[in-house]
Amino acid sequence: MLSENIKRLRTARGISQVELAEALYVSKQSVSNWENDNIMPSVDMLIKIARFFSVSTDYLLGLDDKEIIDVSGLTAKQISHIKLIIDDIKKPD
Repeated sequence: MLSENIKRLRTARGISQVELAEALYVSKQSVSNWENDNIMPSVDMLIKIARFFSVSTDYLLGLDDKEIIDVSGLTAKQISHIKLIIDDIKKPD
């Protein structure tokens, strides 16, 4: 589950393994190993990955299926607009 979530989040952001590795100050091989389920990142690295993708560690580990959106620093009006956009996207076509 962790390996799949890291790869899905990375590809959804449109970045390569090399770019993720550079952002986290690890080797491309480390990212590849995580995504191929060869090794697990350390607890400290798991936190860094979660922060990079703005998700919880529970989400990364598959313990929670809800992604979060960081709205800190936004006004109540801006948050309201985001909620409206999300509701609109969820409507069936």
